[in-house]
Amino acid sequence: MEQSDRLSGSEMRERLLEIAEGAVLAKGFGATSIEELIAEAGITKNGFFYHFRDKNALALALLKRYMERDEALLDAVFSRGRELSDDPLQAFLIGLKLLAEKMADLPQDFPGCLVATFCYQERLFDRDVHALNHEIVLKWRARFRRSLDAIAAEYTPAEAVDLNALADMVSTVIEGGLVLGRATGSTKILPEQIMLTRNYIKLLFATPASGG
Repeated sequence: MEQSDRLSGSEMRERLLEIAEGAVLAKGFGATSIEELIAEAGITKNGFFYHFRDKNALALALLKRYMERDEALLDAVFSRGRELSDDPLQAFLIGLKLLAEKMADLPQDFPGCLVATFCYQERLFDRDVHALNHEIVLKWRARFRRSLDAIAAEYTPAEAVDLNALADMVSTVIEGGLVLGRATGSTKILPEQIMLTRNYIKLLFATPASGG
């Protein structure tokens, strides 16, 4: 009996997403064919279209899956920071350190981020994929902005700073670190960049708002 025969519908859908994500991150969405996905999954083309009406539907499903996993990871590390400290600055700094540690554990050949990959090939996608990619980036900004707002309520920044820009900087460091890590083959760059960002935020908000 083939492996595909032993998988339920939901399991096969997840299997297709897993195969597709690896292929897309390795060589891009345009270079990933339905034929290679079904060959590796061991199903027919009709079987593929049962789960995804076309490649854009596949792209949308990949992004939704990525967003769910990304949010779960960020929820875990930053909620842990809040559990370990009631101080918003310390909680955020702990979360960044935990995130850096998680990123240091990525495999040597970790291929990168779907959001960035889809941005590079945006002409291949329909408006739903564009909208979701946009939504993911804005969710990153909103997440980090909430933490920064709580910090700014209790600490006076050493320099005037746009908190939206600072929130975007955190996202940019993570995305850029993934790109540089892939380009150089180094797993150290991303966690090091996160820790440098952590140090910057720590120095920026070194003074309590009370002046104490």
